[in-house]
Order: sequence, then structure tokens, then C-alpha cells
Amino acid sequence: MITNHFLGLLMLSILQPINALPVAPGNTVNLLGTSQEKDDGRILQRYKRGWMWNQFFLLEEYTGNDNQYVGKLHSNMDRGDGNVKYILTGEGVGSLFLIDENSGDIHATKRLDREERAIYTLHATVVDKRTNETLEADTEFNIKIHDINDNEPKFSKDLYFASVPEMSDVGTSVIQVTATDADDQTYGNSAKLVYSILQGQPYFSVDSDNGTIRTALPNMDRETKENYQVVIQAKDMAGQMGGLSGTTTVSITLSDENDSPPRFANRKRPSLFSSLLIFLGAAIGRIKANDADVGRNAEMQYSIVDRDGQDMFTIISDQNTQEGVIRVKKQLDYEKQRTYSFKVEVTNTYLDPRFMYSPNPPFKDDAMVRVTIEDVDEPPVFSRNPYIIEVHEDTAAGSFVGVVSARDPDADNNSVKYSIDRHTDLERLFNIDSVNGTITTLKGLDREMSKWHNISVVATEISNPRQTTRVPVFIKVLDVNDNAPEFAMYYETFVCENVQSGQLIQTISAVDTDEPLVGHKFVFSISSSNPNFTIVDNEDNTARILTRRAGFSRREMNTYLLPVVISDNDYPIQSSTSTLTVNVCACDSRGNMQSCNTEALLSAGLSTGALVAILLCVIILLMIVVLFAALRRQQRKKEPLIISKEDVRDNVVSYNDEGGGEEDTQAFDIGTLRNPEVMDANKLPHHQRHVSIISLTHFPATHTLIHMNGQVDFKT
Repeated sequence: MITNHFLGLLMLSILQPINALPVAPGNTVNLLGTSQEKDDGRILQRYKRGWMWNQFFLLEEYTGNDNQYVGKLHSNMDRGDGNVKYILTGEGVGSLFLIDENSGDIHATKRLDREERAIYTLHATVVDKRTNETLEADTEFNIKIHDINDNEPKFSKDLYFASVPEMSDVGTSVIQVTATDADDQTYGNSAKLVYSILQGQPYFSVDSDNGTIRTALPNMDRETKENYQVVIQAKDMAGQMGGLSGTTTVSITLSDENDSPPRFANRKRPSLFSSLLIFLGAAIGRIKANDADVGRNAEMQYSIVDRDGQDMFTIISDQNTQEGVIRVKKQLDYEKQRTYSFKVEVTNTYLDPRFMYSPNPPFKDDAMVRVTIEDVDEPPVFSRNPYIIEVHEDTAAGSFVGVVSARDPDADNNSVKYSIDRHTDLERLFNIDSVNGTITTLKGLDREMSKWHNISVVATEISNPRQTTRVPVFIKVLDVNDNAPEFAMYYETFVCENVQSGQLIQTISAVDTDEPLVGHKFVFSISSSNPNFTIVDNEDNTARILTRRAGFSRREMNTYLLPVVISDNDYPIQSSTSTLTVNVCACDSRGNMQSCNTEALLSAGLSTGALVAILLCVIILLMIVVLFAALRRQQRKKEPLIISKEDVRDNVVSYNDEGGGEEDTQAFDIGTLRNPEVMDANKLPHHQRHVSIISLTHFPATHTLIHMNGQVDFKT
């Protein structure tokens, strides 16, 4: 018998084809045994399985102090004599689930959470304790965790943003907000949500089933109130008392519709303008209407209605400020007419048909405008504003650039003089003739340094220096092909020692600071007599460097300098020679560089003993040089011939004197040795002979060795 503590339900699964019998809680089902039937004298036996089930049910989040009872396993093979052993295996056995091997009772040792895991699959086996023989084969069953309402609904966002057009009809959809509940949606009402609005009434409502927010009031006007904060609640248990809930906030903005007409502030009172600039096209004033709408719906158009005003003036709309700018259309004559009055009308540029026939006033307005002409001294007027002048960059200093012209609009037509505002020409590149307005260059221009020069020219009335006018002059420097192309970057190029002929070692490109009208076209070339490398122009401003021969050796040469001539196609043609440094490197069979170090190559070709011998030779040579230099320095030092008068044995004196040889009976005056100054006085002018007097330590102190004319004599 298998019982479930909470549901009292036993579910049977018969493997053999037998009739399913309803089983009430507490009843025992004995399916083990045999039945016999006779068929033509033969006895037929039918066997039935002793225990079958599908699953147990267990509530989550158990709060009791004892282990939670799950159910009981019982086999008809169990005679109650204690010889049957129940074995449980599978997920969580030993940690989450325990079974009494004698009684078959199953308990849960921990609180279970359905949201973490909803079902556990276990296996049950019945064996004989004495023989360990399997009495019931391994059978699989499930323990399903039943849900309780332990999770509140949650919205995907804490704050939503939405917008709806103003003046929308009731029931217009604004936004849909949805919440989710982690509880089981297939069991009970734990995950059945109901939406309600906590804040935002009476302006908005929410669909209780799907969370769709809709407008609840008609004719909501953005100009009255633009932003609304709506709080939506989602509650589980179908909204019943005791259910869990979650909330979110929706920020709703009313978007603008063109429901407000433009209006002049002083519609009945004419606006007055005094004109100080009466040349054609001059702006003499501005008129402004107000529109409560925003953006595109607030754009307005102005027009002059009266015939008198249409002939003399025109009005245009300033799209930035939405003002009407009144300009002079024809030349005004102070002596003929000093005042003009006309009506200006304003309308919205974009009209909404829904509001054109509403009870609101029509979507236009008008106002009277009065223009008064005053005869005053006015500043000079330039013929153009601004000036745009082009000049080539190879223009020499003192060359002509352009001419500006200004005049005095007054009847006196006073003369004007021109000057350049040096704050706009700090480098003093330009000069202007103060009389005729001719602009010339003071220095050469370089487009690569600056493509545009923006200066201001000032025109001043000579008779009234306070009347001045400024005009911007934009000078564009046109390009001249005065720069040669060069390498686009520094290339670190290498060639493998085992390279084959015709192999690509580098792709190069070039740049040119000039900007020809037809675009850059570079031509690459190298000397055709180069035995090592060749170049192939790709015709796309790049070129490939290829090897002309196979095999390179670092011992012969570890670096090649390859001059590459790059020319452009503009006039005059500019070219430059860029040097590409190619290092010879050791590579593997796939062409990957391994080493380009020539010192490593030298070390690899000499043994350690050879390197030590070379080092010793170098040290010996250095010692010889130092010793030789020291001896030379000692010979050049000038010291007294004899340091001590008593001891002359260790002194060598060299001097020039003429001796008589063997026949010289005058002997040699030892006083000369003691007074070296006398030697110079006793020198003979011709056939001088070298005399060396050496005092040797191994001779007696009373003997002196005298070397004269190739002969050696001893003197006492």
C-alpha cells in the first residue's frame, strides 16, 4: 500500500494489462500473487506486479519542526516479518529524502522551493534482507512539489515612460505594463494577476486583465498640464484578499497637437518701427506672435495684407525665432512719404484638420504695423555682404586678391576709406588700398597651412569717422601642386633568407597634402638596375615590393636601403624619393620571421674558445698601446741631467760633441758631465758625432762607460 499524507491519493500504473481499480486512502492494494484458470485440462498462471505508482505530492515551504512526511512504500512481498528491505535511489536521496528501509516511509529533511525545482525523480527497489535477492524490480516514480503563494508579482521596470497626444479620445491606449509571478500558473490562483490603478485617476484607467493603460478623460490639454505620474498595482490570487502585490510607476507625457492658434500680443494697437536703414533688402524691424504649442505646431507664417504695404515692403518668417522680419522692397523716399501703415497676418504653417472647425477662434491673427522713415546720417553700405574671394596659394607677395566697395547712402554721398581689422589678420597676410578697396597679399599663402582666411574690412566715412561699417571677407586659398607625395607610414620591412624570387615582401602606399580636383594618382618606381628587388604599381595608389632573386644572406648584408620614387599626376608633377629599409631575417619554412639580429648570427658562427681568444688579443693590444704611450710621455719629460753630484752611476746623458777617436790625447773632461750647460757652448757646427756616457751599476763606481763614435772606453 502506498499512501500520501497530504492528498490521500494513490495513483496506480499497471504494467500488465489489468483493470484499473479505484483506491481510496487507507486501503491496501495487493497485486502480488497468482490466479489459475483451466483451459482444456491445462493450468494457466497469470502474474501481477505487487506495487505500482506514478507520483507523490508534497507542499513547498514546509515550516514544521520535524521532517516532512512524503508517503509510504509497501509491497505485497512484505509479510511483516522484517525480512523485506526498501531501497530508495535517485535525485536528493540521502540529503533531501530519507526512507525507512523497514517500513517504507519517506520523509523530506529540508524545506523545498517549487520555484527552484518542481519535480524530483526517484527509484524504489525491494530486496530480501537475508539473501539480498531482489523481490521487486527497480521502479521509477516522481515527487512533485505543490505550489503555495510565496512570490509577489514583479514588473520588468520600476519606472516606465509613455506619451499620448493631447486632446485624445477616452479609451486611447497609452502603454501596456505587465508583471510576472514566479508561482505555478497551472495550480490555483497563486499566479493569476489583476491590475489596478493606485494613482493617476481620473485621468487614466488600467485594464485589470492585461495591464493596458488608457485615457479616462476627454480633451486633456497639454498647455494646461503636460506630465502625469500613474502608479499601477499587480495583485495575485485573482486580486482576492491576502494576495501578494507589486507596483510600478508610469510617467505619461501629453504630446503636443496643433490646437492653439497664434496670437499677437497687441492686436488692436499698431506697432511702430523707425527705419534707419533704407537700402533695398534691409531689415527694418521684427514682429512676433505667440503660440502656446511647441515644435512643428508652433511654426508660423507672416504675410502683408494691405496693397500699400505689399508694394513697398516684404515680410519673411525667421524659422529660429518664429518672428516676422520686415524688409524694404522698393527704394524709400523721405521727401515723398514719411509714414507707411499696413496689416500683417499670421497663420500656423501646419494645420490640424481636427481643430480647424472647433469652437475655438480661427487659426490666424492680424496686427497693424506703422513704419516711419527718418532722414539720418547713415554709415557706409557695402555692395555685398559677405565677400567670398578665391586666390591661388602660389600667389606672390603684393599680388591682387580682390576688391570691396562701399558707399555712403546719404544724399551727401561722402567719400569712404577702407582698412583691415588687424585683429582678424594677426599674421598681416593682407593689405587693402584705403581709397579703392583693393586687397593685396603681403606674404605668400600656403593652403596646407590654412585653407581659408577670414578678415574683416572696415569702411569709414571720411567726413564723419564715427560712421563705420564692417563686412566679412572670406578668402579661399586654392590648391597648387607644390607638395610631393611620400610614404603614408614608416614601414618595417624584412626579407627572409630563404625567400624565393618574385615573392611579395611589402605593400606600400603614399599620401600627399595637396588636393587635386581629380583626386590623387601616384606612380611608384625604383631603379631598374636593382638586382635584389623590383616594384609593381597596383594602379590604386599602392605598390608591391617583390624580390628579384632567391636567397639572401645576413653574413653578406643584413640591411638593404631601397630608394622608391613616388610621383603624382597633377601639374606641375611633383616627386620625391623615400627610402625603404629592408632587413634580412631568418624565417621558418612558412615565412614567419624568427630573428633579424646580426649579433646572434656572429655568435652562432664562432665557438666559445674562439671568442675568448679574440677578447684576449684585444686586451693585449690595448695594453701595448697604453705602454707605448707611457714610454713616449716619459721620454718627452725634461729633467736635470744629474740629480746628485756624488752618485752618477745610474744616469744616462745624451749630447752632441765631436771626438778625436783613438788618437785623441786630450781625453774627456768629466766636468762636462757635471755641467750640462757647457755642452751647447762646446758644440761643433759640422760632422757631429753622438756620444753616450752610461753609468752601469754592475761596474765599480769609479768606472764610467763612454760610447764615442762607435767605440767603448772605460774611464776611471
